[in-house]
Amino acid sequence: MNKFSKAAAIAAFMTVSATMFTIVACHKGDDSVDKNGNISSQAKAFLDDYQQRYAQAAIKAHLAEWKAANTGKKEDFDEVARTELAVKKLHSDPEEYAKIVEFQKSAGNLSSVDARALDVAELAFKANQLPPELMDKMVKLSADISHQFNTYRAQIDGKKYSNNDLLEMLGKENDSAKRKQIWEALKQVGVQVAPKLIELAKVRNQAAEKLGYENYWDMKIRLQEHDPKQLIAIFDELEQMTDEPFEQMKTRLDAELAQRFKIKPQQMRPWHYDNPFFQSAPHSSKVDLDEFYKSKPKENIVKIAETFFADIGLPIEDIVKRSDLYEREGKDQHAFCTSIDRADDVRTLLNIKPTAEWMDTMLHEQGHAVYDLAIDRDLPFNLREPAHTFTTEAVAMLCGALAKNPAWLVEYAGADKTRVDELKEAILEQRRREQLVFARWTMVMFNFERALYDNPDQDLNKLWWDLVERFQLIERPGDRDAADWAAKPHFTIAPVYYHNYMLGELFAAQLRKTLAEMVGHKGPTSTLNFNGRKQFGEFLREKVFRPGASKPWPQFVEEVTGKKLSPKDYAEEVK
Repeated sequence: MNKFSKAAAIAAFMTVSATMFTIVACHKGDDSVDKNGNISSQAKAFLDDYQQRYAQAAIKAHLAEWKAANTGKKEDFDEVARTELAVKKLHSDPEEYAKIVEFQKSAGNLSSVDARALDVAELAFKANQLPPELMDKMVKLSADISHQFNTYRAQIDGKKYSNNDLLEMLGKENDSAKRKQIWEALKQVGVQVAPKLIELAKVRNQAAEKLGYENYWDMKIRLQEHDPKQLIAIFDELEQMTDEPFEQMKTRLDAELAQRFKIKPQQMRPWHYDNPFFQSAPHSSKVDLDEFYKSKPKENIVKIAETFFADIGLPIEDIVKRSDLYEREGKDQHAFCTSIDRADDVRTLLNIKPTAEWMDTMLHEQGHAVYDLAIDRDLPFNLREPAHTFTTEAVAMLCGALAKNPAWLVEYAGADKTRVDELKEAILEQRRREQLVFARWTMVMFNFERALYDNPDQDLNKLWWDLVERFQLIERPGDRDAADWAAKPHFTIAPVYYHNYMLGELFAAQLRKTLAEMVGHKGPTSTLNFNGRKQFGEFLREKVFRPGASKPWPQFVEEVTGKKLSPKDYAEEVK
């Protein structure tokens, strides 16, 4: 996923008003009550001080990140590193961590919000209690691998190519032999970094074991407030529910692509898909949504989004004024949203062009933004975030998917209704293909990382292709034994994280189902009409956004949708 939430900078520092705490009165002569009361008051005093220090450090880091993203200057990125390290150091004090653990024993004497703030603080501190020598080794190994990814240039016949060059070539090439050559070039970096990645996995495991975890995967999952067994059960159920629809879809897709490459469907191999990991669906030959945008000025993409969000009661004009939306030399080429102060300053960075992809991206990032802006500002600083990473991804995905909603295209993109009606089935099928392809790809990542940290010394090359064949139904190259898995940079830059994108898709499906039931929608939720429905905006603002991180995500999801997080609604959408 190239759309994500990211911290950035603020134009003026804002002092965060921490929640004022009332000291619980103690009964004279009752030692147990007096003790609990003292611990309770100490915990509140600690939280008050911690929230202020955390806010100051975080805002400085956000400022630096926003500036660096907009300038691209090395000195600005150096400042990012310095301020991010300051946030880590704030959470690395072992004495403060010990205090939090002790305070948690008396959490029953705190309000639910204060107790939750203490729990969230405990997770932040625990993640930074790793032994310094192991932390240093992990940082150096990660930096070394990242540098190799950034500087490596694959070669074909002695000529060097960037990753973007190769992806563009793969998208255009129709000759199977040449496609294989390009695909193999895209995997060359994996051979270079694989030994260091295995070493890094072992060091990460050592660090996790020092903190009492089974391995690094177990540590990362639990620090993200996931129950490993629950997560495994969700992905197992998702696999079962998507087996049949994915196989049927891929059979049709392979037949279409085989015609393009003038081969038989059974001759399809990994290099016949435009993405080297088959993590996204190839473009449809039946519909190109760019036709609805290519004649518009790029500024219209912004106006369309502003009109839509205003119509559902979630205006974004102030967000847009603070944002940086168009291409510029030295600027970050991707897209992200940031809540600078976890108060009023929410911004987005994009590089908008008049395309369907950038329309999706604009809606996606503004989905993150309206979520951030509506979180209850009376909450302590460390709870003024979405309930979980995957819940803000869910809202962003919910909004971004509207770019492939037929009713939305007519109302907001100004598409001709007759033309949209003509393309409706192709539009919905392409959206379904994208969902299925991404779901099966995340299963590969989820299961591979889990196995990687369980045993880094196993035959990882074989494991990778075993999983690719199982989940993606792609036949492995028969004459190849290379570290193709290691060409994916997420193992280094975002380890044990991919599952959150999939959980976001599952929660987005549950939200769509909830909204559909609210208005008595009949038919597939992919056709749910959002146009002008302020009750949708009110529901999202009050039920989804306002609570912030005040509740653990399982409780939050169940309260919002009336059921536990599961793949059922998602499976219904893609069947």
